[in-house]
Amino acid sequence: MIERILSENSVWEKLLSSDTPVVLYGMGNGADIILDEFAALGIKCSGVFASDPFVRGQTFRGFKVEKLSDIEARLGSFTVAVAFATQLDSVIENIVNISARHRLLVPCVPVYGADIVNRDFVNRFSPEIEEAYSLLYDEESKRVYENALRFMFGGELGTLPGITCTKDDVFNSFFHLGSSEDYLDLGAYRGDTIAEFLRFSGGGYSSITALEPDARTFLKLEEFCKNLDSCTCINACVSDIDGSVIFNNSAGRQSSISTNGKTVKSFTVDTVCKGRGVTYLKADIEGAEKQMLLGAAGTLKKYKPKLNIAAYHKSKDFFEIPLLIHSLNSDYKLFFRKHKYIPCWDLNCYCV
Repeated sequence: MIERILSENSVWEKLLSSDTPVVLYGMGNGADIILDEFAALGIKCSGVFASDPFVRGQTFRGFKVEKLSDIEARLGSFTVAVAFATQLDSVIENIVNISARHRLLVPCVPVYGADIVNRDFVNRFSPEIEEAYSLLYDEESKRVYENALRFMFGGELGTLPGITCTKDDVFNSFFHLGSSEDYLDLGAYRGDTIAEFLRFSGGGYSSITALEPDARTFLKLEEFCKNLDSCTCINACVSDIDGSVIFNNSAGRQSSISTNGKTVKSFTVDTVCKGRGVTYLKADIEGAEKQMLLGAAGTLKKYKPKLNIAAYHKSKDFFEIPLLIHSLNSDYKLFFRKHKYIPCWDLNCYCV
């Protein structure tokens, strides 16, 4: 698999050798990381544009933010580097439409951490990448895994549709939920994944335990859960030790452990589940999934709950998470599925 990936050019190599000017589509944290990588590699950025409603005469990193039509009038032919994330159909459709008119690439940078998926990264971690690939249970998982890496490495938008599936595809095929699950929701947000759980369990369950560390979001979670029986909401993080952490409390989906913010309690999964079982564990916790798994070692060994773990926040997650799960309980069958998102977000490791 690694040889197949490395036989192609990386997205960074493509941008460096582009015979047309390179422009950035989007602003924000991802765009900052991409521009820093451009500077390190000697890739010249010839402009920044945003979707028309977001262009208000502002600047970003010294560039006047333009509309696409302004860039087209100024440069004519150019290469677009997408620098933001979306799962909205209308925005994805717009990106696809732009790709039909201009060369378009999607550099993948991590949500958290400093590792960039490039040729050096793939070479350096090739043994771990191949080992995780070998552990996957079905051919579809291996196909999704390889092409997710191909997309992260090469940045070609056309790679994504062929490996994207719906949640229904997962929960109605190999990842079945019963009507008496003990559900542990880590990163429960406002209750959206509890709603998802109830939909796929047919509304039946034994218990729900939902953890959400962001204080303002937690209030909305409590409101969502107020009429649910046997449902416990906990305003806390999960990690590999009990204690407390600094949390940025941004009230958004990317609230996370930080160096600035408020102190919140932190528990291990083993502590939360002490004295009782859990049959289904979901975790989308902004880069803390590996630490969570380390703190869930006893639970995974004793109860072997079904797992639904985000594997995309850090560049090494897509191989480190399945390897860690296998080391904690080698009886798991490991699956990989990718849901609708640009770039390679919503890449999940499902285990039964």
